[in-house]
Amino acid sequence: MSGTVGSVSLGATDAEFVVLCDDDGAGGITPFLRRYTVEDGLTVATDTELDGTTAYAPAGTVVRCDADQAPAANPQIDSTVQRQTGAGTVTIPAGARSVTVNVYAGAPTVAVGGGTAVALPAGTSLSWSIDRGGDTGESLADEFVFTGAAGHDFIVATTREI
Repeated sequence: MSGTVGSVSLGATDAEFVVLCDDDGAGGITPFLRRYTVEDGLTVATDTELDGTTAYAPAGTVVRCDADQAPAANPQIDSTVQRQTGAGTVTIPAGARSVTVNVYAGAPTVAVGGGTAVALPAGTSLSWSIDRGGDTGESLADEFVFTGAAGHDFIVATTREI
């Protein structure tokens, strides 16, 4: 048996899409679609209206859209996990995106926003969070203070936009 071995390559264009916003600086925001393709080894950007076919020419500053205009860019998130065994305090300043506590032993307390401390018995798992952050500036407005005593064991996990 004889023959040749080879591969067949079809000419196909690779395209990537992103929704951006045209900010006219006076409060006017227009979302549009930018398509990136590679042609002859060069990256080419083509702007269209959201229908993907009608040509669009940005008139202002091109920015990433926020959640009210179009899909928002992914915000940068910092995460922290703190374990407290025995006596001590874990304080989470206002402005966190989420706070979660898991109690393994004892009954440490939590005071939210300077309010009355509430005991959290072993086995408790609670979370406080926001729906979205990014350009909306939304965050948890209160400080969280978790206080443990001898024999207590708990973990506090937080996220915060940076």
